[in-house]
Amino acid sequence: MYKVLLIEDDPMVQEVNRQFIEQVPQFHVIGTAANGIQGIEMIREIHPDLVVIDIYMPYQDGLETLQQIRTEGHTVDVIAITAASDMETVRRVLQNGAFDYIMKPFKFERLKQALENYHAFRQTLKMKEKFTQKELDALLQPNEVETRPELPKGLNDITLQKVIHYLQQQTKPVSAEEVAEGIGIARVTARRYLEYLEKQQKVQINIQYGGIGRPVNRYIMKP
Repeated sequence: MYKVLLIEDDPMVQEVNRQFIEQVPQFHVIGTAANGIQGIEMIREIHPDLVVIDIYMPYQDGLETLQQIRTEGHTVDVIAITAASDMETVRRVLQNGAFDYIMKPFKFERLKQALENYHAFRQTLKMKEKFTQKELDALLQPNEVETRPELPKGLNDITLQKVIHYLQQQTKPVSAEEVAEGIGIARVTARRYLEYLEKQQKVQINIQYGGIGRPVNRYIMKP
């Protein structure tokens, strides 16, 4: 069981985050704090495994608190959950050793993923004394390893990324012909990439009926 300290000044957000965290097996919130000053005091007292911290808080913000955690030498891990989206804040939080950075508003699945990745990280550290590069890559980039399966013969990653980028720019479902014209490839080639993305559950197919001839499959990226 991982002991979690939640540092968040908004009582409503604090309660929502607490409920989210405790829906994930192995994680239990053992304390809450309304600002960084209280948070540091509680870290000293209860020694949590993980701190989930906001950045924008009164008296002492999350970035100052994270820096103080590292200055004092606490071995606690940190996940930031915050509305702060500017590059400088993101950079400084990560430089100070945050395990993950989640931007508000967020869905439960994103926090669940972060906590599961953290659990896998801790379990792997317990079992290993040394790592191969492949093992380290899987540890540091678990989602990248899991979500990038080997492409079928005849498909290449550059064209796949072009198809994905084109679909991400569309607000309505598009046909294989429209995709082909949009990125400059043959229609049959576009259809192969779209079928691959559908098998990977990355796109949704809408079948358009009407007029004479066969119905047309139209594709849109899943949210």
